[in-house]
Amino acid sequence: MTDFQPLTSVEGLPLLGGSGRFRVLQNSERGLLLELEYPAGVASPEHFHDHDSFVYVLSGEVTGTLDGQPVRLGPGGTVVHPRGVRHTISAVTDSRWLEFKAPPPEVGRVLR
Repeated sequence: MTDFQPLTSVEGLPLLGGSGRFRVLQNSERGLLLELEYPAGVASPEHFHDHDSFVYVLSGEVTGTLDGQPVRLGPGGTVVHPRGVRHTISAVTDSRWLEFKAPPPEVGRVLR
């Protein structure tokens, strides 16, 4: 497990409203498990990935979109961002979630 690192962009696009942080919990040739934190008001711009992302909210409340449809999650809430599908995520309150990515992207390419 790595220490938390600053998160200022996703897929090369700057986060909106500030910055977050992330750490790698596990990494293999089949998947990447991250822990992410956004303070209230921080959001990702609309983006998509070349992998599937499975999100599980640990604390806080997040809203977002998935293929243009609204999503709202609290603790224990889950959503899948399928490969190639545009989505956003925004922290309504200070929020923390786990995100599993498969197949695993290069950490330095996706999270900057």
